[in-house]
Amino acid sequence: MNLFPQIYHLKTYIDIRMHLYDTRKRSILYLNYNKMKSNQRRDALKLTTLGIIGLILPDAAKLSYKQNDTFYPFSKPISRHFPNIDPEVISQVVGKSHADLDTVMKMVNKRPELARSVWEWRFGDFESAIGAASHVGRRDIVQFLISKDARPTIFTFAMMGNFQALQSIIQNYPGMQKTMGPHGISLLDHAYAGERMKDNMDKVDLLSLEKTIAYLQELGDAGGLDYLDVSEDESDQFLGDYYYGSEGVEGFTVQLNMRKMLSLAPIGGFGGAIYKTADHTFIYNGAPSVQIRFNSENNQISSLTVTTPEESIVAVRS
Repeated sequence: MNLFPQIYHLKTYIDIRMHLYDTRKRSILYLNYNKMKSNQRRDALKLTTLGIIGLILPDAAKLSYKQNDTFYPFSKPISRHFPNIDPEVISQVVGKSHADLDTVMKMVNKRPELARSVWEWRFGDFESAIGAASHVGRRDIVQFLISKDARPTIFTFAMMGNFQALQSIIQNYPGMQKTMGPHGISLLDHAYAGERMKDNMDKVDLLSLEKTIAYLQELGDAGGLDYLDVSEDESDQFLGDYYYGSEGVEGFTVQLNMRKMLSLAPIGGFGGAIYKTADHTFIYNGAPSVQIRFNSENNQISSLTVTTPEESIVAVRS
């Protein structure tokens, strides 16, 4: 019969398969063993290397920078604002653009991007470096910033007496002359500021500035909004420090600024002008969403309330 040869061949086939399986299994075990030994040798090498570094440089940790629990032996500390520019640098270049050409040149020559700096002083009072130079009439600072790719605005054109550029904007966008600049300063006041350095201007620039001022005056509404007048006696009753918060150190100072206008500032600092809109009621630097209300008790000002779309804070007079 042919049954037995078939069984014999089947048995042989099974034996060969089992042998191949055992061989493969032993190979895998061998490879895993070698991999484990390799990892152990590598880990030992790491520990030995770190140990040598620790012996040679016992103070290496003091020179290191730690972030996310990762050790970088010789790395330089990274600014917490990176990759953004440090806000204090932005604040400084905008502040210096009011008066200090040398410092502005030093900072901007080192990093030209700073020519386009914009800073929010508080309550949405945004000011650019070129905007700062524009409202104080510093033509020299404006010209330098433009050479470094700063972005001039209609307020820059008004101060510089760029009549054609300013007129073109207003003709294409009627009502633009009523737009307020940084700190609530009007377009016409920017043009007046252009006269600050008239002794250094040539005849052509002077004539263009005079034409710009006359044009804005003729428009009749380029001088800003009309707010209620505040007498000297009325101003005096609001002056002082007002505190809020559990620590008793946060608050506002109400004082007179250089233009003899009431201003609201952090305690001991400088602030923006406040404009009277109603009895005991003001807005901050022409920002209609920020209201300052002085509260009285026994005919004396006892506190003020600052209201924004997000907050309402009562500060008690000291």
